[in-house]
Order: sequence, then C-alpha cells, then structure tokens
Amino acid sequence: MDKRVAIKEWSLAMRANHWLMALSIFILIPTGFYIYSPFTIGAGETSGKFLMGYMRYIHILFGTILTFVFIWRIYMMFFSRFHADFKDFFAWTNFRNFWTQIKFYALISEEKPQHTHLYGPLQSIAYGGLIILWLLIVVTGLVLMGANHDAGVIGAINGPLLWIGNLLGGLGIVRYIHHILTWLFIIFIAVHLYMAFWYDVVFKEGTVSSMISGRIFRKIEE
Repeated sequence: MDKRVAIKEWSLAMRANHWLMALSIFILIPTGFYIYSPFTIGAGETSGKFLMGYMRYIHILFGTILTFVFIWRIYMMFFSRFHADFKDFFAWTNFRNFWTQIKFYALISEEKPQHTHLYGPLQSIAYGGLIILWLLIVVTGLVLMGANHDAGVIGAINGPLLWIGNLLGGLGIVRYIHHILTWLFIIFIAVHLYMAFWYDVVFKEGTVSSMISGRIFRKIEE
C-alpha cells in the first residue's frame, strides 16, 4: 500500500522571493503596456491628469523591486543553506533525461523523468533563460528610464549605458525590444502555470500549494 509523506521542498525565503517576483511582474506588465500605448487619460480636462506619471512611477518602483528580488534569488542560488542550487541550472546537460522529459510533457510517453537535481533539463533551460531575459529587460528599462536624466542616481546609471541605445539604433528600437521582452515574460508565465497545474493534477503531490506551504506530498511504498 502506498502512502504520501510531506517533504519540505521550498524554504520561507524561496517562497517569499517567488511571490514578490510574481507580484512585481503582474504589476509591471499592465503598467508597461499602458506606457507603451496609453489607452486612456481619464475623463475631463487633460491639464490635471497625471495618469501617465502615476503609471511610470509604479512601473519604475516595481521594476526596481524585481531587480533586487532577482539579485536576491541569484544570491540564494549560491549561498542559501537550503537552496544553493546553482548546479541545477546545468541539468540540461543530461541529454537522455532531456529527451525523456520532452516526451513525458508532450504526452508521448508515460515514463516519468528521473533526476537528482531540483530541476529537470527543461526547467533548467527555462529558468536559465529567465535570468537572461531579466537581465535584458532591466538593461533596456534602465536605458529608457535614464534617457532624460543627466544628474542624480539615474544619470549616473544611464551614463555607462548610453552606448547600448546608440548601438541598437536609438531609443525607439530599445523601447520596442523592451516591449518584445515583456511578451516573452508573458509566454513564460503561461507555460509555467500550465506545467505546474498539469504536474499537480497528474501526480497529486501538491506542487502548486507547495509555494504556500513549502511542502510537497511524495508517494512512498510500504
């Protein structure tokens, strides 16, 4: 007879990091779309409307939060006592398991991929790509934010990044790239949610709720 036991999967720090990241992204996406293409300024005279200013403020605020949350996550990747998982990002080098995982998630095979790391090959590629995506969207965001600032902290940050805008062909291109990167974030979120819920339904290990409780329920044979 099989039974399930609760196993600690995620530390409190990892769960807090995950939800701060999720909150930041879900606020950045709508505010970013508004900045890219304002669809309303509110009723009445425009002289007293500051919706764009509010949107920019909120966008920059949560962009800053997301930046520090990612830096925190990278720190935990190397130095966390519970989740020093930097080796997991090389799980994609297990080519046999990589193909097994693709067939499993594509519903071609019922063979469950086995791996000793926290992530499988597909997850290691996805999360490694997410770090690169984050770096690109932060850099392009800083270039856009600092375009009209020559002094202060923003001006100091923007100075070393001016060449990026020039290299890419101007702020219009940087803005467009920033917009495309947002859509890549949206695609990642959609796939991430689908796979998390799908895995939870198939194996009933509490994968989704583990990001709240910190525990999953593994089946063991008696």
